[in-house]
Amino acid sequence: MNGYNEKETIALLQEPGRQREAFENIVKAYSETLYWQIRRLVLSHEDANDILQNTFIKAWQNIEYFRGEAKMSTWLFRIAFNECLSFKNNKRIGEQISIDDIDTDLLNKLECDPYFNGDETQKIFLKAVHQLPKKQQMVFNLKYFKEMRYEEMSEIFGTSIGALKASYHHAVKKIETFLKEHY
Repeated sequence: MNGYNEKETIALLQEPGRQREAFENIVKAYSETLYWQIRRLVLSHEDANDILQNTFIKAWQNIEYFRGEAKMSTWLFRIAFNECLSFKNNKRIGEQISIDDIDTDLLNKLECDPYFNGDETQKIFLKAVHQLPKKQQMVFNLKYFKEMRYEEMSEIFGTSIGALKASYHHAVKKIETFLKEHY
């Protein structure tokens, strides 16, 4: 996030003639971080790019509702996670398959994704993460990969810090169990 100043950017958002410039700063500052959070949930490079684009489109369409009470990253993560859930639900409805089958389909895509350059251990780890319930998956991704504080996650999910800590703890235990069984 070189050169990104949240306070200055939010001030620019308040100026009608400079909103586009401010939003361009936001896109530059958060694209990579959001991409990887989305990618960890949907696994496919193409799907992650589509969802990232949809996230920014939704953010731009609703930028007048952002007042700076929460951090920009919190607001964008909330939109991105909602877009990921919508993507998975639309895929499930469109293909008339269960949510578990969607995760299996996503993991199969990972096996032949030319953009995935991880080894077998990383694939097994991602499979372990994807066997988690959706909320645990999201909490685990933010805590483990992004090292996000529980307070910020609480704003994203509208859940208590205690519930988030419990969710993360259960996720870690399930991943450990999965890895012991499959590795």
